[in-house]
Formats: sequence, structure tokens, C-alpha cells
Amino acid sequence: MSLILFIGLLGVLLVLFFKNPIINMIGENNKIVHKLQAAYWYQNHWLSGLFLFLVNAVLFFATIAILFALLYLFIPIVHILVMFFAVFGSILLWIIINKAWQGTKRNQLKMGAIGSSFYLLLTFVFLIWFITLKPSYPGEDTFMEAIGLLFAIIVTSVACITCFVFTGCSRRKV
Repeated sequence: MSLILFIGLLGVLLVLFFKNPIINMIGENNKIVHKLQAAYWYQNHWLSGLFLFLVNAVLFFATIAILFALLYLFIPIVHILVMFFAVFGSILLWIIINKAWQGTKRNQLKMGAIGSSFYLLLTFVFLIWFITLKPSYPGEDTFMEAIGLLFAIIVTSVACITCFVFTGCSRRKV
């Protein structure tokens, strides 16, 4: 399990390192980019940040729902594919949101900070859960739950940083 986490972190680091070529792969002719650019509310950093926050929430909870649905199917590797496609889909949507932004760099940073704060809040929730972890009954071993929470903290903090880098700190090719 730690090998999968390490490979995932390495993959995200590579994506962050090569973010500009990845961002430039998505053209300006994307339908979603045009719809967001045409929306009057999208150029307000508060509203676009809230939109990004909600997009992140929907992606996260949809992935969790799919993973829980697959919990009863005992097919190995499927959950790893679901997580891979969730990461790929998130990065794709963050690139589209970046491409659609037309405001100032300062407001883009605000929009990215508001939107990525969803994952920051989740990181704090998992951290508090980890700190206050207690056995339900005497003698219960909470080691596996602690490991799961530690992985959740790592995943959500990496998602927060990646979302902010792609939506708030990336420059578009002009």
C-alpha cells in the first residue's frame, strides 16, 4: 500500500514539474473553457473560487461513493484505476478552470486559494480525526485506522497543493 502511495506521489510531482506543457496540451477551443469565459459570474474570483470548491467537493464525494460501491465487488486493481481516473479528471478540470480565467493574477491566486481550501479543510478534518483516535472498546487495535487516516492526510494535502498550483499559480500560454 505504501508503494502505491509513493508511486502516486511521484506521479503528482512529475505532473507538477511538467505542468506547463500539460496545461498547453488543452487548447483554448475547449467547449467548457468557452462556456466558463462567457459566464459573467466566472470572472469574479469569489464566485469562481466557490465554483472550484464545489467542483472539488463533487469530484471527491463521487470518487468516495464509487469506491464504496466497489467495496462489495472483490475485483482487485479496480479501486486503483478509479483513483487514477479521479486524479486525471481532477487535473483536467483544474486545467480547464485555469484556461477559462481571464482576470488578474492576484484574483487568480485568490480563486485558486478559495477552491483548493476544500482539500485543506479535509486535511484538517482527517488530522483532527487522527489526533483524537481512540478505541471503541478496550483492547481494540486502531493501527489500521490510523494508517488509513495518515494516507488520507497525505492524499488531501497533496490534492490541495496540486489544485492551488494548477488553478492559482499557473500562467496560460499567450
